[in-house]
Amino acid sequence: MSTDSRLILGLVLGVAAALSACTIPTDADVPKNETVTESVSAPSEATPAEPVPLDGAGPLAGFAALSKTLDGTVGITLVPVGGGQSLAAGDWHSGVAWSTIKVPLSIAALGEAGKTGAVDGNQLTAISRAITMSDNESAEVLWSELGDPTSAAAKVESVLATSGDVSTTVESQVLRPEFSAFGQTQWSLNDQAQFAATLPCRTDAAEVLDFMGDVSPDQHWGLGVIPEARFKGGWGPDQDGGYLVRQFGIITSGTGQLAVAIAAKPNSGTFSDGTAMLDDIGTWIGTRAQELPIGGTCAPR
Repeated sequence: MSTDSRLILGLVLGVAAALSACTIPTDADVPKNETVTESVSAPSEATPAEPVPLDGAGPLAGFAALSKTLDGTVGITLVPVGGGQSLAAGDWHSGVAWSTIKVPLSIAALGEAGKTGAVDGNQLTAISRAITMSDNESAEVLWSELGDPTSAAAKVESVLATSGDVSTTVESQVLRPEFSAFGQTQWSLNDQAQFAATLPCRTDAAEVLDFMGDVSPDQHWGLGVIPEARFKGGWGPDQDGGYLVRQFGIITSGTGQLAVAIAAKPNSGTFSDGTAMLDDIGTWIGTRAQELPIGGTCAPR
């Protein structure tokens, strides 16, 4: 199979049928608030289907050409809100979640608080800061309120499982001393997009989804260039210091809402080049959003 064909795997199917990085603060490009602590049918609990490869032409076929202009490895997965087949392209498929894991973590924290009564203002503030500012200290507070690390990881996994992601294992142990345990979770674009596609359908995610629509302006790269997008980003360095920058969220398409998960690993290894690559992808998606015949909808449950 040619490179171009591999880059556009699965995208035409929709035409036929749609911590943060706890960062090291020596990189001047990294936002200062990222510190070193680290109904449509209800979602099923089955493992999300892998994207179906299908060659051909369609409204997203140009992603192959776009990716050739980007100096690094990129990936994208699309899923209609309410559920549906994943459509994927690019050579990057899975890696460290970084701060994107703060979304299911925040939902788990809300659920835990709801067991004992109303969510208090301090907890809502922590959730708001974890989502809108990607504040690591706030996320660590939420994590600690879920119990010991093993229990906390299980509760976040339960949030994922409710959305059909039963293959992601939330990391409970600190693997790298300078970063949070949960931020080092391995999360694929496919599982992440499938999870995102259920968020508008979940009443327990409503507040978190609202916060995803109020992300700090300094983090409005990637999907943030698309008007009214709701999103959360994550970024951080690998063992060699090269940055992965990723993001997921909900945008509006021509036929409803669409979950999008994107990632970039720049050859330069810098955070700024990673966000610039996601800007190009976000702009590319945004200019075609209304043409995409792959949106969906669902009533909150």
